[in-house]
Parts: sequence; structure tokens; C-alpha cells
Amino acid sequence: MQTDAVQATGGARQAVPAAIRDTTPKSFGNLLQQAIDQVNQTQQEAESAAQDFAVGESQSIHDTMIRLEKADLSLRLLTQVRNKVVEAYQEVMRMQI
Repeated sequence: MQTDAVQATGGARQAVPAAIRDTTPKSFGNLLQQAIDQVNQTQQEAESAAQDFAVGESQSIHDTMIRLEKADLSLRLLTQVRNKVVEAYQEVMRMQI
């Protein structure tokens, strides 16, 4: 027996996002690793878009520039998060017990 959602998609199962599926608590380290992986993926996509544009496979300078700017902003954000984490660590290390 198929559910309405499966029938509506022609029998294809829809993917449930990992954030909804995964109910286990996440540590800060796991969240940070996921953020790094996402930034890396964004950087790779931007590099690929730039290469495609350079060799003429893509005609859209707008899409290429949007991907490059998105990658740049995500890297800047990650750098700022890293700086705040390092700053917090240094502050904790200066505390006297």
C-alpha cells in the first residue's frame, strides 16, 4: 500500500532531509565539521563554475559570479566563526581557578 506522498510523486520516494531524519544530539565539533564540509563543497562548486565559464561551457557570467561570491562569503563566515572559537578558548585558558 502506497501513501499519498509516494503516489503523488509517481511511486518515487522523496528524500527526507538529514536534519529531520537524524534525531541524535549533535556536538559542537560535529556541527563545525558539517559547516567546514559545506564551505568546501561551495568552494568546489564555485571553482567548477569558474572553469566551465573559462572554457566556454557556461555562458552565464551572472551565475558564475553568484557562485563565486557565495563561496567567498561562506569562507569569510567560517573564518569569523573560527576566530570567535579561538578567542573563546583563549579567554577560558586565561581564567584562574
